[in-house]
Amino acid sequence: MWFVYIMRCKDDKLYTGITSDLERRMAEHNSGHGGRFTRFRKPVTLAYYCNVNSRPEALKREAVIKRLRREEKLELVRSFGTN
Repeated sequence: MWFVYIMRCKDDKLYTGITSDLERRMAEHNSGHGGRFTRFRKPVTLAYYCNVNSRPEALKREAVIKRLRREEKLELVRSFGTN
């Protein structure tokens, strides 16, 4: 099981990624070890995620989300039910 996720950073920027362990990845981002983009923008909160069956499927979904405009990403987050 893989997850595609969007995190909202403290400066309201959005970060999209994939992982096989969502809790661990959130902890990594909030500890400063999750990625360069989120390192100085923590804390981050989980704004959206979806389950997918394989890593290749997760990579494809991540690429689709990353190509969305910010407004479209925010609509995806709103439809997920968190702000």
